[in-house]
Amino acid sequence: MTAAENVCYTLINVPMDSEPPSEISLKNDLEKGDVKSKTEALKKVIIMILNGEKLPGLLMTIIRFVLPLQDHTIKKLLLVFWEIVPKTTPDGKLLQEMILVCDAYRKDLQHPNEFIRGSTLRFLCKLKEAELLEPLMPAIRACLEHRHSYVRRNAVLAIYTIYRNFEHLIPDAPELIHDFLVNEKDASCKRNAFMMLIHADQDRALDYLSTCIDQVQTFGDILQLVIVELIYKVCHANPSERARFIRCIYNLLQSSSPAVKYEAAGTLVTLSSAPTAIKAAAQCYIDLIIKESDNNVKLIVLDRLIELKEHPAHERVLQDLVMDILRVLSTPDLEVRKKTLQLALDLVSSRNVEELVIVLKKEVIKTNNVTEHEDTDKYRQLLVRTLHSCSVRFPDMAANVIPVLMEFLSDNNEAAAADVLEFVREAIQRFDNLRLLIVEKMLEVFHAIKAVKIYRGALWILGEYCSTKEDIQSVMTEVRRSLGEQCQIPIVESEIKKEAGELKPEEEVTVGPTQKLVTEMGTYATQSALSSSRPAKKEEDRPPLRGFLLDGDFFVAASLATTLTKIALRYVALVQEKKRQNSFIAEAMLLMATILHLGKSSLPKKPITDDDVDRISLCLKVLSECSPLMNDIFNKECRQSLSHMLSAKLEEEKLSQKKESEKRNVTVQPDDPISFMQLTAKNEMNSKEDQFQLSLLAAMGNTQRKEAADPLASKLNKVTQLTGFSDPVYAEAYVHVNQYDIVLDVLVVNQTNDTLQNCTLELATLGDLKLVEKPSPLTLAPHDFANIKANVKVASTENGIIFGNIVYDVSGAASDRNCVVLSDIHIDIMDYIQPAACTDAEFRQMWAEFEWENKVTVNTNIIDLNEYLQHILKSTNMKCLTPEKALSGYCGFMAANLYARSIFGEDALANVSIEKPIHLGPDAPVTGHIRIRAKSQGMALSLGDKINLSQKKTSL
Repeated sequence: MTAAENVCYTLINVPMDSEPPSEISLKNDLEKGDVKSKTEALKKVIIMILNGEKLPGLLMTIIRFVLPLQDHTIKKLLLVFWEIVPKTTPDGKLLQEMILVCDAYRKDLQHPNEFIRGSTLRFLCKLKEAELLEPLMPAIRACLEHRHSYVRRNAVLAIYTIYRNFEHLIPDAPELIHDFLVNEKDASCKRNAFMMLIHADQDRALDYLSTCIDQVQTFGDILQLVIVELIYKVCHANPSERARFIRCIYNLLQSSSPAVKYEAAGTLVTLSSAPTAIKAAAQCYIDLIIKESDNNVKLIVLDRLIELKEHPAHERVLQDLVMDILRVLSTPDLEVRKKTLQLALDLVSSRNVEELVIVLKKEVIKTNNVTEHEDTDKYRQLLVRTLHSCSVRFPDMAANVIPVLMEFLSDNNEAAAADVLEFVREAIQRFDNLRLLIVEKMLEVFHAIKAVKIYRGALWILGEYCSTKEDIQSVMTEVRRSLGEQCQIPIVESEIKKEAGELKPEEEVTVGPTQKLVTEMGTYATQSALSSSRPAKKEEDRPPLRGFLLDGDFFVAASLATTLTKIALRYVALVQEKKRQNSFIAEAMLLMATILHLGKSSLPKKPITDDDVDRISLCLKVLSECSPLMNDIFNKECRQSLSHMLSAKLEEEKLSQKKESEKRNVTVQPDDPISFMQLTAKNEMNSKEDQFQLSLLAAMGNTQRKEAADPLASKLNKVTQLTGFSDPVYAEAYVHVNQYDIVLDVLVVNQTNDTLQNCTLELATLGDLKLVEKPSPLTLAPHDFANIKANVKVASTENGIIFGNIVYDVSGAASDRNCVVLSDIHIDIMDYIQPAACTDAEFRQMWAEFEWENKVTVNTNIIDLNEYLQHILKSTNMKCLTPEKALSGYCGFMAANLYARSIFGEDALANVSIEKPIHLGPDAPVTGHIRIRAKSQGMALSLGDKINLSQKKTSL
């Protein structure tokens, strides 16, 4: 084992900028200084040894002048010193001085102070020299009977590690610890003793557990956790033992410790798939989520519930607990609420949908009353989307949901209102029986809508689905009310009169020269010569539509013109009386004309655009002619377009649900072998993996299991050559990326006939990377090799570079240190980017907010648009948000939105705009641009570099 792979027990924070002291000054402080200076000197010695210094001359000085001291700080530092100091000669024999140290250990093990005894016992767990431990065994055994629990529990740990490493020193350890466990009262001592028996002699541990299995609920939580682990391991290895211990696991679900309940629930799920067991475990998880205050705990336990749901047999059991799961919504954290709502939505069925909708309606009403929390708006949006999904899947519920949600059209939160509008549009198209109700509610809230985007959508719905004379007349009334009463039309004249006529005598008035402006339509727009020191009228007092128009938002005017055209054409078809027909059409045309007049005047903040002028003019022409063709286009084609869009959306949802269900269902092929558990060897039982072992591996960042399963992700494909084959030292590195850490496993080979001393790997980083520790120096024999590990921390998604060199001394040579420069190691940004999904509205919002943009010019040899898009998706780990149907067909152009999220929570957006230049021939490559946007500059630049590097398709 190399120095770099030695187990590190003690982590020490060292200020790196301090100058290392000389050995002479340290020796002087250790010999003649007071306790304080000896403490500081000992600390410096420890740091220097950790940095690779040998300091053999100080060993005897410390034994003579520091070891006899009784100061507790000195004692603690000495234990660290004895842990790291070399205890053997180069040929592997124990140093003579260590006999004196061993005697000091023995005295400390018999010391009257329990802290010194306990800390010495903890230190003995780290010793790997049997010659040092052998004389201490009687003293260690005696510590098992000490009056203080701190000494006893550390004595158990010391005996366990000695028995594991050097069984011949204490062969009767399991029997000794079993007897100790039977008579012990302290919870921590019992826990350590029981843990040792689990690993050293499982049968004795089971014997002890059998004698006290009914009293398990009364034990301390630390001992209960170890008991859960034992039961899991025993039942996992020998399934016939399940019946014996499953009652104990049920009892531990009622433990007062959350950790015990969590582990017991997880164990119960793996040991039994009976509905009662699954229900008990799920109920336990739900209680934990509700009672625990830490949001991280809530999210972890929610993930366990989601894992339970993935099993088809367990889903039915969890459906009965949906109402209990919804109790988690009392948590203010948005992420927890989001996961809870998604889980409830996945579990909803015809049996519980009504109760679910009632709870969600109450939550929606609550959010209307609470506005102080920053996440309230987002939570309301989540609730709206969940109710939307429930109503689409269970149409009977839509009638209960719609009246509550319609109130939110007038909400200040535009995102939530937009979601409600989208839901209402879908509901009114799909459910014919709800159209009258929706139109009625829409007319009620129409006047209160504050956002122009929502106003446009509401106008479209009213214009499309009002089918009776009364409703059409109500729409016209609401439009007039929103635009201004009879006396306020035409708008330009009424606004000018209002500005001139609302002045009061007491106001300060200044007279200036009168100015006449000629509009594009040839009319005069007179500006008043009078100006008041106070505003004539508050803008809030204006009707909403008039306010939008005066602010210069004429897109809503184009929408209004379309709506008026639709209802006027429908009114003509419904009413036979010619006078009333002409009156209605004239009123609609008057409104359009006055809006056109306003747009061309100087009153609005921004003039009307040409597109909006064309649209309103077209509507005026349609109403003046009232042809059947235009009637079909306005009143039939629009609805058919919506119907096609909703159908495509529904098909896409069904397809994604089908894919999800296919993932869940394990398909068994006809020729698959059948495994009979009775005939399977224990080491071949791979039906259920050891969850404790898996969680430990995950915590340690060990992903070897995944790599072994995927041959393409094997180590050989990730090896980077650092030096040439003709260099005196050959080096290559395996770069293992594990979320926030990068582990470099560097193989160093001495290709010379000389011994290389102090062979050191010196590394430096460029980018948002940080080297955690300096690798230890090695001595390499001729043609020998060794592995050096280096850890690098990553803080953000940026392309990083690791560079450095290997320096060494040649034995017997008087020259300076030799140096081999290493090739750069480029850290790939793709290891941190994962595909993700978001809605179009969220994409647009992020696109507007993100300030860093990187524009990449397409430079490729790919000649097909779809092929290029797929190549970019594969190269960048991004997901295409543009649906497949929108990309289908061929027109020579393509535009698609891409989205990805990094493991650090950073969002990356991209817009691909490409075309196939037909005039250059069929073999011409794709051209265009890719625009990348991100919150951080590093993310945008790194992603752009990655696209540039991988644009061209390599020929195999």
